[in-house]
Amino acid sequence: MDLLTQLNQAMAYVEEHICDDIALADISSVTSYSEFHFGRLFYYIADIPLSEYVRKRKLSLAAMDLQSGCDKVIDLAVKYGYDSADSFTRAFVKQHGVTPTIARKSGVVLKIFPPMTFQIKIEGVHGMNWRIEQKDAFEVVGIERRFKNDETDKISGFWDEKFKDGSWEKLKRQAGRDDIMGVCGHMGDQVGDFLYMIGMFTEKGADTNGFTVIKVPAATWAVFRSDDFDQNPYGTEIPKLFQNAYKEWLPSSDYEKVEGCDGEIYNMEFYGITDSGKYFEEVWLSVVKK
Repeated sequence: MDLLTQLNQAMAYVEEHICDDIALADISSVTSYSEFHFGRLFYYIADIPLSEYVRKRKLSLAAMDLQSGCDKVIDLAVKYGYDSADSFTRAFVKQHGVTPTIARKSGVVLKIFPPMTFQIKIEGVHGMNWRIEQKDAFEVVGIERRFKNDETDKISGFWDEKFKDGSWEKLKRQAGRDDIMGVCGHMGDQVGDFLYMIGMFTEKGADTNGFTVIKVPAATWAVFRSDDFDQNPYGTEIPKLFQNAYKEWLPSSDYEKVEGCDGEIYNMEFYGITDSGKYFEEVWLSVVKK
């Protein structure tokens, strides 16, 4: 089943179960993707975490219920999964800018989010610089953090924190390297989350004390690269590369995403690639040919 069909089936599942306590695992179960990979896939294609989309849909339907019926606020709170009328009201005001009581009045403007549908739309504004690589297993040493499966948008804050608190400089000193990479994958032992590592390749004899070492298995990788940094600050191309890879390349390619890590490479020699000191960033997706 192709990617777009699976995405649209997942959206249909959301609408069918919108009043249930649905989780990312429930939605991903109607696709061939794991909870972790479906959450990332949706985030980069839709540009919004799946949990936030579900919340916006519930509050959109609640607003329509308020304008078309006589439901009590507490009844709507329970219907759409809120613990109390107060928590429902706070969420409602955050999205719509008015309380549920005011939303009943004629002429009040509300923010309604319609159901999402997906179709291929190749923008073609910027050509994608990509290639396929085969790579043997390798080890990475670094700093790990556990995230919920729909918290991809919080990874940039993790980078900021570790640069500011000196952890990155300590890692560089101990490992004896100056490259930078990120490894994101479902390598954790808890359901509903994933581990993300800020790290670098290990050197033989490197001091890894106080840091985590992981082994990334051999894989086929689709690699997407950007070296247009005249006006762009460090690290800003990675989200764009992920979005282009998931949103444009993956639905129209002869490859599909498989379980495994995603990688981020920053200005470093990797598998024989050198660039004469010119800065670049790359995204690596583990894939298999259809």
